[in-house]
Amino acid sequence: MTGVIDLKSATIRDLNSRLQDAASAPEGSVWHVANVRGHHSVAVGIDRPLTVEVEGNTGYFTAGMNHGAEITVKGNAGQGVAETMSAGKVHVTGDASMAAGASGRGGLLVIDGNAAARCGISMKGIDIVVKGDVGHLSAFMAQTGRLVVLGDAGESLGDSIYEARLYVRGAVTSLGADCIEKPLRDEHRAELAGLLAAAGVTDVPVDAFRRYGSARDLYHFKVDNAGAY
Repeated sequence: MTGVIDLKSATIRDLNSRLQDAASAPEGSVWHVANVRGHHSVAVGIDRPLTVEVEGNTGYFTAGMNHGAEITVKGNAGQGVAETMSAGKVHVTGDASMAAGASGRGGLLVIDGNAAARCGISMKGIDIVVKGDVGHLSAFMAQTGRLVVLGDAGESLGDSIYEARLYVRGAVTSLGADCIEKPLRDEHRAELAGLLAAAGVTDVPVDAFRRYGSARDLYHFKVDNAGAY
């Protein structure tokens, strides 16, 4: 089944209701969304394997709460793209604004361009591949999951990180609290190769990346630091 939803005549409520309805959008169906014109909350809350192609730039929270769909944004995405995603794939062919993949619990987010500040904030299992640069405080309080950056990273990368793994090919302006560089072992090379392949990156060697993660110094309260709290 293939369907077209034109936001020049349909509302965002119409769009999401149809995509969330198993009868209207059964598993395996393909949908094209036209005339997006920067609308917010496009293609949110889908809980089955659909293919959704969004033509144009979108506003806030595109593909939020995705649970199984493969959603492509053919343009730029506003703040919070793929927020709290738990399964499926979201692909942005342009740039993404702040907080891309925020609190994501699973699935794969691929951004062909750059991502702004706080990319992967509080990530909880999502995998994010950014082919350009990421802004400051990316992976802030990242708990689990993987962030791959083919470009540069801004200030305070991985601030207050838990157990997420960060791979950066370019320069890192500065590392956040408790984030350190770690060895790139064979297991990480294999993991990184899989993530790059899933994002369609086939011409970049894994040894071009450096790995970052938690120093684990902030895991426990230390009485000597009580005055700082």
